[in-house]
Amino acid sequence: MIDSHCHLDLPALADNIDSVLQCAKQKGVNRMMAPGTTVPSWKKLQRISDSFAHLLPIDTALGLHPYFLQANADNAIALLKQNVDLLEQSLTRPHSSVKAIGEAGLDGHINTSMALQKSALDAQLNIAASASLPIILHHRKSHHLLFEALKAAKFTKGGVIHAFSGSIDVAKRYIERGFMLGIGGTITYERAGKTRDTVSYLLKHHRDCLLLETDAPDMPMSGRQGQPNRPEYIGDVVSALRTLGDESEESVVAFTSANYARLFLS
Repeated sequence: MIDSHCHLDLPALADNIDSVLQCAKQKGVNRMMAPGTTVPSWKKLQRISDSFAHLLPIDTALGLHPYFLQANADNAIALLKQNVDLLEQSLTRPHSSVKAIGEAGLDGHINTSMALQKSALDAQLNIAASASLPIILHHRKSHHLLFEALKAAKFTKGGVIHAFSGSIDVAKRYIERGFMLGIGGTITYERAGKTRDTVSYLLKHHRDCLLLETDAPDMPMSGRQGQPNRPEYIGDVVSALRTLGDESEESVVAFTSANYARLFLS
């Protein structure tokens, strides 16, 4: 199993990283993608990748997440430009683990101005295009804005829509643009009927565009509320996909792993 989205640098995981990765490996996780969210996170994730290469491959991405833009600073635009410059510099001789740009995106639930978020996203789309890398995109109440940004940037390198929970129509529009969809803990909840219906459709018609993810330590699985999510719980997502698509667990693991390899490793 491959966890395509796991924040190994956050304290809930990083403070006990050896145990976290050992447990994940024991539960069948054989690869991970750890997306960056801030400039300091990039090097931290690369050190983790190097330190645990003997255990399993840990791919990384370089990104500026909208949550962590320095929106309240008087010189927010200047700070963003500085961080974008550092992102470009990091790709001149990238660490061997770097396979994507992200986590980038747009979030309609936070106080950070959408103008600043759009500037950060546009810059990262341009960098991803120049580097011929896929991009990992975050969304909340922002699908329409993401489509606008992708169209304006004429972005064709694809990537993954992290924690996808939209409609069938929205899913198809991303797929038409070359994106895969990250499927995580949301589908383990019976109450998430709309998302589960969408995923059922995708399993029948677009299973070559689905990835497994935990978003650990966030987005806990059903039955595990109130505790940090961990990559070892990715099997909960596999079980939910098996049920929704009338698939075997072996089949789910096989096609999601093949999708991951095609997007990030080819």
